Amino acid sequence: MYNIGIDLGGTNIAAGIVDKDYNIVRKASTPTDADRSADEITADIAALCKKLVEDEGITVDDIGAIGIATPGTANCETGEIIYANNLPFRPYPMQQKLSAMLGSDKRVYIENDANAAAKAESVAGAAKGSKYSVMITLGTGVGGGIIIDDKVYSGFNFAGAELGHIVIEKDGRQCTCGRRGCWEAYSSATGLIRTTREKVEECRKAGRETVIETMISGDLDRISGKTAFKAMRAGDEVGKEIVEEYISYLTTGLVNIINIFQPNVLSIGGGISNEGDALIDMLHDRVFAETYSRDGTPQCTLKIAKLKNDAGIIGAAALGM
Repeated sequence: MYNIGIDLGGTNIAAGIVDKDYNIVRKASTPTDADRSADEITADIAALCKKLVEDEGITVDDIGAIGIATPGTANCETGEIIYANNLPFRPYPMQQKLSAMLGSDKRVYIENDANAAAKAESVAGAAKGSKYSVMITLGTGVGGGIIIDDKVYSGFNFAGAELGHIVIEKDGRQCTCGRRGCWEAYSSATGLIRTTREKVEECRKAGRETVIETMISGDLDRISGKTAFKAMRAGDEVGKEIVEEYISYLTTGLVNIINIFQPNVLSIGGGISNEGDALIDMLHDRVFAETYSRDGTPQCTLKIAKLKNDAGIIGAAALGM
């Protein structure tokens, strides 16, 4: 028996057939074209499911359930997507609509994409075997997913686990959520790009040299989440200062999360996690010097998330396993 997992994104819809051991046996994808109606997007999801089954040489009877990982807020009890930024779901009965388009009574599960990724890491990735885990994603924003007693935790209204919006700097940077000083404003890739840009602008005013100018050919718009780390590895003092500030803010948020949830494993995904074990090495001693449980009790383990771009598909499929 297999499940199908759907990773619904603002740009792309990725789908896969997943076996009982959480291996993806076949994948397919299609552009989201988010300017279309919700029904048109759902029709493409149904078509992807049918294509996967046909290409794998199996039938719908071989599929146990279908799971969808979506941005925004998903009501996993009613099967509705309540809200998804940049997608036309306001709200939308995805479970009912997709079942009708497939002409099947297969159970359709819906979950927030960060929660689904956390689920994937807990059953098949960095937190496999752990009953309590948290995954954070350091990308355009800071996403979060919480697993308690092997189950996704999202609050009574399915809008919980917005870990990127804990405030770590009162009256700090403006966040896209409307508050100031959110962890996301500092520790996302977007936040790191802003910090790097501000530092380069300061250097220009002060006449201070930095290898970053060469790396970006003088164009601030070429700064990415990798720039400061590359500069640091090249021995650049400015790069070191930027990374030091970034790691400081990242540490603050991680300590808060560990103190609240005390997970077996806290895994880090997203673009910044491509720094790999070097990122964990920079964080480890700082984080565990500050955690409340630092003396005499078992400690949380920090890890880089393993499943990368497959986490959404595997996590969505796992919802029905």
